[in-house]
Amino acid sequence: MFEQFISGAIVMGFAIACLLFVKYYRRTRQKLFLTFAASFFLLALNYAWLANTQIPVEERSPLFLIRLLAFALIPLAIFQSSRQEKE
Repeated sequence: MFEQFISGAIVMGFAIACLLFVKYYRRTRQKLFLTFAASFFLLALNYAWLANTQIPVEERSPLFLIRLLAFALIPLAIFQSSRQEKE
């Protein structure tokens, strides 16, 4: 029960971060913020899926692939943003 409560709080935190980056994107129109929002959305989706299903630890590999995609988007966005500033 407590584990689901903590998972819900984590999902809420990722969702709030996603919404903040969407707000920054709407204000500045920089793709960096949109990519950050997508990354935090994937993380929120990942933890929500994990909290709502009772997947055994041995079968959580697809969830780690979602996390890998989310964390791979962040350096990619930073790299693209820094390339655009130099031009």
